[in-house]
Amino acid sequence: MAKNFTNFAFTDSVKAEQEARGSRASYARMEEKDQYKLSFRETTFIDQQHGFYMSTVGEKGWPYVQFRGGPTGFLKVIDAQALAYADFGGNMQYISTGNLKTSKKAMLFLMDYSTRTRLKIWAETEILEPKDNPDLLEMLTDPGYKAKVERIIVFHIKGFDWNCPQHITPKFTIDQMKDLVKQHPDLLEELNKAAEA
Repeated sequence: MAKNFTNFAFTDSVKAEQEARGSRASYARMEEKDQYKLSFRETTFIDQQHGFYMSTVGEKGWPYVQFRGGPTGFLKVIDAQALAYADFGGNMQYISTGNLKTSKKAMLFLMDYSTRTRLKIWAETEILEPKDNPDLLEMLTDPGYKAKVERIIVFHIKGFDWNCPQHITPKFTIDQMKDLVKQHPDLLEELNKAAEA
């Protein structure tokens, strides 16, 4: 069951730093809420993503971050406290996969640069064989997206938190730019004039 992320993220050393920097009182109020489930807001945001960053920790204590990408919505909300995706073949280093065999803990970082929105998710993972889970595999795969599925990864959510938009430089996908141009036909001309000025 998902808990307030502060239960495990706000360690004694974190609280001491908050105290020293003057933010402890406001963050202490966050600790009062005890249970979290994904709401419509989180579910909609997750469904719109075409990639996320995932961190794991290896046996020697080193963190590792990897980008996982796919078609929009490839990371699926299974229920109010679980996500899953079909993990595609890549460079065959298997660092994340190996790390998850020794520590099931993972951190997901979902970023929408266009709206300067980010969502952090703490989770425990479960690695499933695609051949043993055909119904779930069908739910997680897009027939139009050509990639080899090597495994299914399920994230059992332990906590999540929305980040503030500070210091995020807006970036847009080609599809988002096409939509903007459709909605604002004069946009390209205005941008060209601004670039020439």
